[in-house]
Amino acid sequence: MAFNVTGVEAGEWAVLHVRGELDLMTSPVLRQRVHDVVADGHHSLVVDLSDVFFCDSSGVGVLVAARRLIRSCQGRLRLILPDRGAEDGSHVNRVLGALGVRRLFDVHPDLDSATTEEAGPLSA
Repeated sequence: MAFNVTGVEAGEWAVLHVRGELDLMTSPVLRQRVHDVVADGHHSLVVDLSDVFFCDSSGVGVLVAARRLIRSCQGRLRLILPDRGAEDGSHVNRVLGALGVRRLFDVHPDLDSATTEEAGPLSA
């Protein structure tokens, strides 16, 4: 599966759907897309990672940097990390948990809950 990042809008939310491996070679693409979204004036961002089947520390670094950037704009960042996603159960979910940074993120199981104001985050 080739890496790509596609963007759509869901109400007031900008949504980036990430597919493939999020690693040293591909994480700069996601970093740039996040910066482009913010530069376009969107401060409510959902990053859908349900089709990411591998994530290394550079990918985690991009997610942490995105959180910092969105917070600096008084914005909102939500991640979609289903319990069972991609090919082997959400690899990103496990990596964030293993590194102890999952609690930093507002995590949701799907796009509907991530873009619905009333929905609370999943427990860390």
